[in-house]
Amino acid sequence: MGAATDVAVVGAGIVGLATAHALRRSGLSVTVYESGRPGGGQSAGQARIFRHAHTDPRLVEMAVAARRVWRDWEGEFGTELISRDGAVALGAGVADKLEILRRTPGIDARGIGAEELATRLPPLAGYDGPAMLDATGGSIRTVAAIDALTERLRDSLVTDHVLTLRHTAAGTVEIRTGTTCSDFGNVVVCAGRGTAPLAGTLGLALPVQVSAHVRVTFRPRSAPPATLATLQDSSGEFGETGIYAAAYPGNTHYALGLSDSVPSNDGGSVDPTALAGLAERAAGYVDRALPGLAPEPEGYVHCWVTRLPWGEDAPAAWQDGGATFLAGHNLFKLAPVLGATLADSITTGHPAATLDPSRRLGDPAADR
Repeated sequence: MGAATDVAVVGAGIVGLATAHALRRSGLSVTVYESGRPGGGQSAGQARIFRHAHTDPRLVEMAVAARRVWRDWEGEFGTELISRDGAVALGAGVADKLEILRRTPGIDARGIGAEELATRLPPLAGYDGPAMLDATGGSIRTVAAIDALTERLRDSLVTDHVLTLRHTAAGTVEIRTGTTCSDFGNVVVCAGRGTAPLAGTLGLALPVQVSAHVRVTFRPRSAPPATLATLQDSSGEFGETGIYAAAYPGNTHYALGLSDSVPSNDGGSVDPTALAGLAERAAGYVDRALPGLAPEPEGYVHCWVTRLPWGEDAPAAWQDGGATFLAGHNLFKLAPVLGATLADSITTGHPAATLDPSRRLGDPAADR
């Protein structure tokens, strides 16, 4: 039993793939373990929001760095990965978001009025409250990103489930899968709901809160609009707060969800009626707020959510010897910089200090 490659990455969602890609570019050999289809877990779906706005200024800076890498990837992969339609936010929190964004160089964000809002979001009902545009935000082309990274890493992918990690006397990390047992100098675990249980095999207890979530897809009533910005609506104007939505390529569909999710007390089961209720609320919101969309759902993405207790957008990485575990929520947009940070910690031999749990990224009070 020897080291198969320099590094093992467990999980081929967007962060795992980004990490493996960065490791390969640094000259290290990589094995990527994934039990299902790459991008088929918490990275599933056709669209996500790229936005710079966060309540923690440190995450705003990370988003700026991530946006640069998304642009680099577009050049490397030869395809659009973030739409050029921008990201719109509604509600009383707009002023606070703009204040934080204006303090960070490299962001084009401003308040907009009802006329421009109607141009940016044609399906939206009349709204004249606070609104802002993040001009270089937009809908992430999730499938294009996953496919491009998967193609680059095709020869590194192993379809198998990882059961345990163990430190060896030689200083390596042993991985036992369904059919193999191998040692690696370093292991990075980006396995969504599976991250905390794997950390547990090394005696680490991660404070991950597991719940279930649904995004519902709707089609425009007529031809796809030429421009369809992403949406975050905390206004309550249309009967819900915490709404988010992003467009499919070509603006053929709009995928919409609530920030609410259904807690799972055991990390593996969920109340099906409560989950269906989230989908019904999403459809009700579309009927009231987005009359340019047909309110009948065209599709669904059901997925697990793994939150850290100090923030909705919080990422953190725990390190134990040669094993690193990344956990958090709303990570898709930050994946390029998260992957680069984790890869850099391995190539330099230094822990990923920016992601240390003690920093409580995503908690604005921790930055004071």
